[in-house]
Amino acid sequence: MFLQCQPSGVSITDERALARALRSSAVNTAIQSGHYKRISIALIQWSGTNNQIVSIPWTVIGSPISVDNLALRVSKLPRHVSLGPTSISAVIAKSLHMFNNTRYRSHRKVLDISGDGRNNDGVPAHFLRDVAIKKGVTVNGLAIINETPTLHHYFRNAVIGGQGSFVIKANSYEAYEYAIQKKLVREIAPLPIVQNTF
Repeated sequence: MFLQCQPSGVSITDERALARALRSSAVNTAIQSGHYKRISIALIQWSGTNNQIVSIPWTVIGSPISVDNLALRVSKLPRHVSLGPTSISAVIAKSLHMFNNTRYRSHRKVLDISGDGRNNDGVPAHFLRDVAIKKGVTVNGLAIINETPTLHHYFRNAVIGGQGSFVIKANSYEAYEYAIQKKLVREIAPLPIVQNTF
């Protein structure tokens, strides 16, 4: 199961970038390289402690048609949450609730948090990150660093964790499409025997 979390600061054009990434041959090859040749994916838009919206509920994709249908839904998503504070801890808590309340079962659970700022609302992010790890959820990060040049270091220290966890850095919102495609491929493909977190 794969849960994608988009912050309120990411523009609606980046939802379209996510849709294009889903349609890419690299992502589709990664899905087909898995044992089951399909994944379950959901999407949350979020900002502060009281502002997380499930934009796409758990959806199974595998065939080219199912991937294309999901990409179309993502490309047409409105922005459900307004700009506000950043609560990475709250979106992790929301994500854990979603993992606990799904009819799908998987040997891997991956939480993908894209963000452009540090946690500044609610409890510190690492508290919920540690809960996620104990529940067997891998937390990965995509740090958009145009406003906070060291954000990827913060993600590495306070946000990511679990088996094969990693951070990918996007230097700007314009670089988001390439970064999210690279991240999806790395997350969906079977885990390598030797892993690192960089």
